[in-house]
Amino acid sequence: MRTDRESMEMDVVIVGAGPAGLSCAIRLKQLNPDINVCVLEKGSEVGAHLLSGAVLEPRALDELIPDWKEKGAPITVKAGKDKFLFLTKNKSFRLPTPPQMHNKGNYVISLSQLGRWMAEQAEGLGVEIYPGFAAAEVLYHDDGSVKGVATGDMGINKEGEKTEMFEPGMELHAKVTIFAEGCHGSLTKELIEKFDLRANSDPQTYALGVKEVWEIDPVKHDEGAVLHSVGWPMDSKTYGGSWIYHMDQNRVSIGFVTALDYKNPYLSPFEEMQRFKTHPSIRPLLEGGKRIAYGARALVEGGYQSLPKLTFPGGLLIGDTAGFLNVPKIKGNHCAMKTGMLAAEAVAESELKDGIELTSYMDKFKSSWVHKELYKVRNIRPGFHRGFWFGFFHAAFQTLGGWMLPYTLKNHADHAQTGLAEDYDPIDYPKPDGVLTFDRLSSVFISDTAHEEDQPSHLKLKDASVPIGVNLPKYAEPAQRYCPAAVYEVVDNQFVINAQNCVHCKTCDIKDPSQNIHWTVPQGGGGPNYSML
Repeated sequence: MRTDRESMEMDVVIVGAGPAGLSCAIRLKQLNPDINVCVLEKGSEVGAHLLSGAVLEPRALDELIPDWKEKGAPITVKAGKDKFLFLTKNKSFRLPTPPQMHNKGNYVISLSQLGRWMAEQAEGLGVEIYPGFAAAEVLYHDDGSVKGVATGDMGINKEGEKTEMFEPGMELHAKVTIFAEGCHGSLTKELIEKFDLRANSDPQTYALGVKEVWEIDPVKHDEGAVLHSVGWPMDSKTYGGSWIYHMDQNRVSIGFVTALDYKNPYLSPFEEMQRFKTHPSIRPLLEGGKRIAYGARALVEGGYQSLPKLTFPGGLLIGDTAGFLNVPKIKGNHCAMKTGMLAAEAVAESELKDGIELTSYMDKFKSSWVHKELYKVRNIRPGFHRGFWFGFFHAAFQTLGGWMLPYTLKNHADHAQTGLAEDYDPIDYPKPDGVLTFDRLSSVFISDTAHEEDQPSHLKLKDASVPIGVNLPKYAEPAQRYCPAAVYEVVDNQFVINAQNCVHCKTCDIKDPSQNIHWTVPQGGGGPNYSML
């Protein structure tokens, strides 16, 4: 036990100021203004690390803050007509929009802007929010129950030595610690292992979303328009697809999602996004426009059968860190918000004491609309494990009533699906033109990503010999391609980690075929600084 850290006692500590964590904090204060609640956020400010498509289904927000319009929420662009395309290399075919993807009553938003507004609502109720303080360590009582978290030390140089700027982390002790870290949280990963929270669930499966925001010709802009596509540039064995959402002010959100269970180790999700923009049905929209923002983030796709146990002594999991995302809807923010609210209700109804396990949270989830929604679509995403066309027709069968049959398809671990390099041909991606398509480094630049240069790398190798000794000969070291931020390189037969480029997408921790990369939080405030993603 360290003696150089100060501590602070709270009733509830929430790790992560995303939609789940902030909804939880707001609901707690609504139910009991006397509960002491603090929220830790690793980004430099609330919203700095929030990225989503995003079309928001306002169901949970309506429940949480019914007068959100009057309070000035940055939710003003009503979703218009939906369009769903199947792309071949040179053509597009309009298909009926799947029922789950209908967006009547929804809104095109910036999640980072919504997060900032929600933080204002939380602080107005008395919630303490600490941006720039990354929760780096889980603290435990002697009986093994969660005691709280500690923020990371500041002022440690690359050699691991204390500098004159050294400040020890702060311990935050709580009766209940709620983890809302977003997709594949580093502390959540530890908790899942320690408490064996996946004993009765499938492995989680993920995708990588690469997103850009463009300013386009006003003549081409159609505020609220929503387009999704499947097909090219993915092959028939790789799950993925695109979105284009028309925001306000002649801006469009455009992105491509690649499932991380892809097999070809030469595939690059970033390059697939760049290639997608060159399609004859997409290019004309962007021509004459300007790219103004970039970001990338992994997202949870496992659904119902990949949800871990949500409770453990002293803590709870909420939002995307647990896996609450509806893949067929291409939405998770409403589910994340609702699970935060359910957790808050479980806390408010309990007798707060150290080490308590709030099993009532699980009961509340099982009786909620989130459970019903995820159960109904549980077999759609895993149906695509057998290829696009099987998954496509199986999804239609599920939508038409197949979901009522008593079977649940299994999910698999993404890293284990990576094939050997000798079984695949390298993919010859076109060189970026700097107008429509771009390289990684120029993309990272406009994400406003920054890390303190003189600090230990937050990307840890369990065995430094694996990248060159195992991953290079077997898989052509895929970290060079799956990372959307040019963090990993092989130079002169050496594995180089450019940690300063990291946009905190977590893909490396998920997809590394040897599971040798451990993503941890950098010193507080590091990472991207998203403003409109």
